[in-house]
Amino acid sequence: MTHNTAAKLAALRAALARQGLGGFIVPRADEHLGEYVPPSAERLAWLTGFTGSAGMAVVLAETAAVFTDGRYTLQLAAETDPACFERCHITETPPPEWTARNAPKGIHIGYDPRLIAAETLARFGAAGLTLRAVAANPIDALWTDRPAPPTAPAVPHPIRFAGRSAADKRADIAAALAREGQDAAVLTDPAAIAWLLNLRGTDLEFVPVALGFAIIDRTGRVQLFMAPARLGAETRAALGNEVTPAPPAALEGALRALSGRTVRIDPQTTPVWFAETLRAAGARVADGPDPCALPKALKNPTEQEGARAAHASDAVALIRFLHWLDGAAGATTEAEAAARLLALRAERPGFRGESFPAISGAGEHGAIIHYRVTPDTDRPIRRNEVYLIDSGAQFPAGTTDVTRTVWTGPGPAPAALRAHATLVLKGHIAVATLVFPEGLTGVAIDAFARRALWQAGLDYDHGTGHGVGSFLSVHEGPVSLSRLARPVPLAAGMILSDEPGFYLPGHYGIRLENLLLVQPALPEAPRRFLGFETLTLAPFDRALIDPALLDGAERGWLDAYHARVLAAVGPALPEAARAWLARACAPLPG
Repeated sequence: MTHNTAAKLAALRAALARQGLGGFIVPRADEHLGEYVPPSAERLAWLTGFTGSAGMAVVLAETAAVFTDGRYTLQLAAETDPACFERCHITETPPPEWTARNAPKGIHIGYDPRLIAAETLARFGAAGLTLRAVAANPIDALWTDRPAPPTAPAVPHPIRFAGRSAADKRADIAAALAREGQDAAVLTDPAAIAWLLNLRGTDLEFVPVALGFAIIDRTGRVQLFMAPARLGAETRAALGNEVTPAPPAALEGALRALSGRTVRIDPQTTPVWFAETLRAAGARVADGPDPCALPKALKNPTEQEGARAAHASDAVALIRFLHWLDGAAGATTEAEAAARLLALRAERPGFRGESFPAISGAGEHGAIIHYRVTPDTDRPIRRNEVYLIDSGAQFPAGTTDVTRTVWTGPGPAPAALRAHATLVLKGHIAVATLVFPEGLTGVAIDAFARRALWQAGLDYDHGTGHGVGSFLSVHEGPVSLSRLARPVPLAAGMILSDEPGFYLPGHYGIRLENLLLVQPALPEAPRRFLGFETLTLAPFDRALIDPALLDGAERGWLDAYHARVLAAVGPALPEAARAWLARACAPLPG
């Protein structure tokens, strides 16, 4: 994918002018509105050069802007041309507000209705803009070397990993629809379909799903819209007679056939084209969350045990990597380190790939929250600096995601750096040890992670935690630990990350991440309480910890956690790595 941005912008503007459009909205999305998209859907990257997983561009006749959140602001500046695009923080300068300020009065702003959710579109309309849907995305005609869409087969996900049959799940969703007086629900999230039908695939590099759409009705029958060639005999047999495969071209007709019915659509995650098509056919659209989202997040006992097994196996690779890094720093690079960790993970039984591109950032690159090393940016991991590694793995039993920040030595870490890292650790421990009443949402928990940093006048520009799927997306809704979290209460069985951080641009980044499983707590309490079980098993770098900043309870948690890591993972390690881990997990001094 080349990045001749000025020429591409000129070609797009000419195409828009031919259609009588004065602007165009370019979301970073495919027809499923997920975080990860196949190469054939990377329209925002093709136009702007920005490769982050969250963003949007708005192109007007005389100006243009590209937007992303705090995770990617430094990456946005590095990858885009300031002569072509104004670079904006998506919450500080929302795209509808920027467009309303910069668009000439009376123009029509085009959008692709298959790539934008109703809620997003409504915000542009609320800004007083005149919007017009396009029948065909103009970028697709200009993108002459566009990759072909994925065509790999969908495969069954065995019950020994899924824990529940697809028939049982379909029955539960059907019952939920019936309770709401709804006749059917449209599913556009491939992870929801994968969970519901116990299917997996390889269409996305880091999420084991097969891209498709589905309609489930109140009897539990499902229409699955996926190319028939992708559903082999074994998969068709596993789906059963109540799942009817159909080619994607049949989707519009199936939606129109729902005329007169009440159909559930998630307005936050479903392209607006679906609701518009249903309404045009005479169906009643009922806005509501994807009916699979919450059940998918509530891991059943088999999935919970699978998560524990996946993390225990992944810990062997990660600790072998940290041991290797202890000797390799000063003689390796960011890219080589990421490749080494991937190779170690590939030795683990059942490893199916990374759960996201590893963030391997030394020194100043660690301050780029979602940094991804490239041949152009790769640099040595030097001695006496900070190195951040954020990575994860996909196993059929579960999905992992872990971040560790280390000091490469051999000299001591500066006192200010140790203070910053310890404040981050305090926030991590505050969440990990939290016991809270049932009904609490992620907004409240997010604040516990920030308290120690806030008291020092510091903060970080990303959420504290996200949901994690079971051999599905490493970023899973509907719950998160964030100031922007949806008002969905945490519940037993959910898996979330705990990853506070601190970033000093141009110098270093610190992030400490474990995955946590929500569990019942305080059984004798008069009301229901919840707490967290830590799944991740890896030491925190003692070189970055100032014990004087930890209170007794925090020290006790850290020493107990390290003792658990050593006992659980040590026996599976080679002798040298086991000895290294014993030193890394020793109790704090004093």
